[in-house]
Amino acid sequence: MEAAARFRAAWQGFGRAIRLAVCITAAMSAPALGQGAGDLPVDLELVLLVDVSGSVDAQEAELQRKGYANALSSPQVVEAIQSGPMGRIAVTYVEWADDGYQNQVVGWSVVQDANSARAFAGRLAEAPIGTAFWTSIGAAIDFATALFPGNGFEGSRQVIDISGDGYSNRGRPPAEARDAAVAAGITINALPILNSRPNPWGGLPPLDLDRYFQDQVIGGPGAFILVAEDFSTFGQAILSKLVREIAALPASTDMRNQAAALP
Repeated sequence: MEAAARFRAAWQGFGRAIRLAVCITAAMSAPALGQGAGDLPVDLELVLLVDVSGSVDAQEAELQRKGYANALSSPQVVEAIQSGPMGRIAVTYVEWADDGYQNQVVGWSVVQDANSARAFAGRLAEAPIGTAFWTSIGAAIDFATALFPGNGFEGSRQVIDISGDGYSNRGRPPAEARDAAVAAGITINALPILNSRPNPWGGLPPLDLDRYFQDQVIGGPGAFILVAEDFSTFGQAILSKLVREIAALPASTDMRNQAAALP
């Protein structure tokens, strides 16, 4: 009986040692807090934020949509993507207007070659374009900031690319939202559109929108603006801007009239 008791005690001790070893192994192999076990490494996580507020008429909204679709599937952008260490980025496309309107038109997608770029551009081109009356840049930035955690990707950079043709007139001040995003490690670049046309209600467009975006909207390491002189030049401007931010090329803070510098 005594021998049997000693055997049972030894066996129980052996079982505890095995369970302890399994727990240690699991702990060592588990992802760190805040990381997803299946997160795909990418060079860049990019949110494209596009203004569809009331100051953007139907023709201008279509020019914006085509500009992004053409730029994203262009050889220059694909080459910029493939120049990174991973050779791929994660991108999502969001249209925004007032503080209650943010529409994720195309969800997070990997773009790494011409085929995946064309597929993203195709989904973008096919989606309907919405609109709302007011303009809330702060709410748009907050919405974009919340899209990064848990998106399934781990990028060496996180960037919000926002375009717009007017001041914020609803919701949280843009600078507050910008500061919160920068504190989370996100860079915000901007493409202000200087539009000489009156808005659909006859109001005059802002004259110093480039300065406004520079002071109130952009932020983070390497943040910059690139100015589109009007909607007709938007396509070339966004192409230049995407190449610069995807390839992390150095750029001056104010890049007015530099859209034609790239092929």
